[in-house]
Amino acid sequence: MNTDNMEVIMGLIMEGGNAKGFAVEAIRAAKQNDFSAAKDFLDKSNESLSKAHNVQTNMLTKEAQGQPNEVNLYMVHAQDHLMTAITFRDLAQEIVELYEKIVEKN
Repeated sequence: MNTDNMEVIMGLIMEGGNAKGFAVEAIRAAKQNDFSAAKDFLDKSNESLSKAHNVQTNMLTKEAQGQPNEVNLYMVHAQDHLMTAITFRDLAQEIVELYEKIVEKN
C-alpha cells in the first residue's frame, strides 16, 4: 500500500472519529440543558463528516476516471468507521431535539 492511500484511509478514520466524538459531546451538553453547546458540537460533527465526504468524493471521482482505489482491510475499516459516525451523528441530533422538547414542556 502506498503512502497516499494510507493517508486517505487515516483521514477517513480520523474525521469519522472526530465526528462521533463531537456527537457524543452534543448529547452530553443537551443532557445538561446546554442546547447552544449541543448545537455547536453537532455543527463540528457535521464539519468533520463534510471533510470525510470530500475525501470519499475524490476517491469516487478517481475510480470513475479509471484509477481504481486499492480495497483492503484498512479501507473497509475506514468506511465502517465513517458510516458508524454518520449514524451516530444522526441519532445524536434526534436525542438533542428530544431533550429540548422535554425542557420546553417542563
